[in-house]
Amino acid sequence: MKNVYQFWMLIGAMIWFVNVQAQDDKAFEFQATGNPVITHKYTADPAAFVYDDVFYVYAGQDTGDGRWYDMPNWLVFSTEDFKTWKEYPIPLKTSDFEWAKDHSSWAAQVIERNGKFYWYVSTEHQTGGKAIGVAVSDNPTGPFIDARGTALVTNDMTTECTSISWDDIDPTVWIDDDGQAYLIWGNTCCYYAKLKENMIELDGEIGTFILPHFTEAPWIHKHGDWYYLSYAAWFPEKTCYAMSKSITGPWEYKGILNEVSGNSNTNHQAIVEFKGDWYFVYHNGSIPTAGGSFLRSVCIDRLYYNEDGTMKRIQMTTEGVVPRDYR
Repeated sequence: MKNVYQFWMLIGAMIWFVNVQAQDDKAFEFQATGNPVITHKYTADPAAFVYDDVFYVYAGQDTGDGRWYDMPNWLVFSTEDFKTWKEYPIPLKTSDFEWAKDHSSWAAQVIERNGKFYWYVSTEHQTGGKAIGVAVSDNPTGPFIDARGTALVTNDMTTECTSISWDDIDPTVWIDDDGQAYLIWGNTCCYYAKLKENMIELDGEIGTFILPHFTEAPWIHKHGDWYYLSYAAWFPEKTCYAMSKSITGPWEYKGILNEVSGNSNTNHQAIVEFKGDWYFVYHNGSIPTAGGSFLRSVCIDRLYYNEDGTMKRIQMTTEGVVPRDYR
């Protein structure tokens, strides 16, 4: 009887495993009901990307007991109307980079060039210090693989501005109108460098931007003739921004864009246009009883510009983005 019991327990476990694997191989569909947008798991450091009329959000996954940052994976979600969302099988993990320490899936951004999708990530290098890597895929939902086999930026490459070991984080990337790609990143110091056309090598020296109160989380975007560099400032963090007519500056500081983001010391933003409207994607720690500064959740609200090109301060809402019918 004991052997029969063990047999059926084994069969049950195998069925459960197969079902889980099947679910993991398919997109999981869910409905957003406001902010936070994603409530079935914790997500942080969002980057938004629009491709073929689909709005993608890439984020790190917060796990653990909420006492520190425990982030094993990067995740990807998509929507076409801000109501119905899809979560895809895990597209990238820190363990996919042989040179990286596990459970350090920090801020990252995806961009497309020549039919390839490049995911710039920040993580912990096995030799110590933070580092930036790049993964590549033929599909915006992955799977992604390490495009280099080594880190793109390591801590020993940025020693003139600061001696801290955590300054090489939070990459944002932009391809300018002339086709030149730029990588911008940093903590305490805001670095920038050109990228070669292959998108996996730096092209020239690393420079720095002078930005008041800069902490981390730079994000570059363009609206009209203006370039905007938004970033996290102070700690706990607020989002500030600067404007320039050139991607390499000089940058004119414009002040606070977003206040401290509910129950989260960090404040990480993405700004993108989707079908004529502009959106501000960020995280907070507002899921009741469990969420917090180390268990964060992605939110989305509208972003508006003033007539002079400056951005209006973000109004963080519970309702979030109203679902749209884009047909």
